[in-house]
Amino acid sequence: MAGGFAVALGYGVVAPALPQFALEFGVSAFAASAIVSAFALMRIVGAPVGGWIVGRFGERFSYTAGILIVAASTGAAALAMNYTQLLVLRGLGGIGSAMFTIAATALLVKLSPPEARGRVASLNAAGFLLGNLLGPVFGGLVAGFGLRAPFVFYFFTLLAAAIIVAVALRNSRFVSVRGEDGSDASVPLRTALRVPQFRSLLISVFAFGWAAFGVRISVIPIFVAVVFAGDAAQAAWVLSAYAAGNALLIIPSGRWTDSVGRRPLLITGMAVLAVGYLVFPASPGLLVAMIIMFVTGAGSALVNPGQQAVLADVLAQRKGGSVVAAYSMVSDLGGVLGPLAAGAVVDLAGFGWAFALTAVLLVIALLAWAAVPDSRKLGGAV
Repeated sequence: MAGGFAVALGYGVVAPALPQFALEFGVSAFAASAIVSAFALMRIVGAPVGGWIVGRFGERFSYTAGILIVAASTGAAALAMNYTQLLVLRGLGGIGSAMFTIAATALLVKLSPPEARGRVASLNAAGFLLGNLLGPVFGGLVAGFGLRAPFVFYFFTLLAAAIIVAVALRNSRFVSVRGEDGSDASVPLRTALRVPQFRSLLISVFAFGWAAFGVRISVIPIFVAVVFAGDAAQAAWVLSAYAAGNALLIIPSGRWTDSVGRRPLLITGMAVLAVGYLVFPASPGLLVAMIIMFVTGAGSALVNPGQQAVLADVLAQRKGGSVVAAYSMVSDLGGVLGPLAAGAVVDLAGFGWAFALTAVLLVIALLAWAAVPDSRKLGGAV
């Protein structure tokens, strides 16, 4: 959680400035959005390798090495002299990001007790959300020193995360914990794909990745710059409002996910997200945009713990490197296609259509959850 907080803090600082930094090189909205997609694309490419490294060398090595790769690429991005350099460096960082994300998720789903999987997921998300909440606040201040300064800040927070994890897990027995039956049993991907809840989960994380990790990070800062003539600091406040709404409900959402069930929270959260993205481009000013993003962030909090809890239900404290990698890859695929498609739609038809497309995908995810029973009923029977 502490490592996740450090990563999210730095990312929250750099996220609002990233598309606007790309625009400084005189590129289109599509090309600026592609900076976000390049990172997510390389996460997809690196996910199978990351899954293998986790299985071969353990979570601690994979997490630490992955963080250091992202740190090196981020520090170099601060010195980028043209768009191509920035694109390549952000892409390289995606490989390291895949390594540490899969390591963290694999460890969490193995350790989550059946009766507290939602709460474990919400606590993990809380570390990231606290960083995301504070990051844009710091980002507005750091951006005052120029659009390269956030990359330097992110570099140092990544180094802090690497040190935290390397030290905290150096003697941990949990990084090699076995399944709940004491064996090395694992769940193959082909087995998980036969489970309706896992198939719904893949649809859900694709739509969530498209919206939360793609369109929100790439298109909203461009919307603020173009429609409101705002700067990186104002874009940071809009993203901060989303993080604040998320932080408000993330801990209660974990409890509700365990008590009420995964399915009701996922359906409700997807509905809130869909409405939020649909109405956002009609915002008449910065304040209204922040209010809409606050409510949308609250919807995201209802979805996030439930998705990880469903993954834990499917694995039932067994190994599942390929299952976790597929979960991560599909989420990142949404993060890749979201900015590219939304950026292209913005250039061709305007912001309204781009956000409407995002809302449609979220409704499809809602319907996918409505079509399956709650995953708590699996009871480790996969």
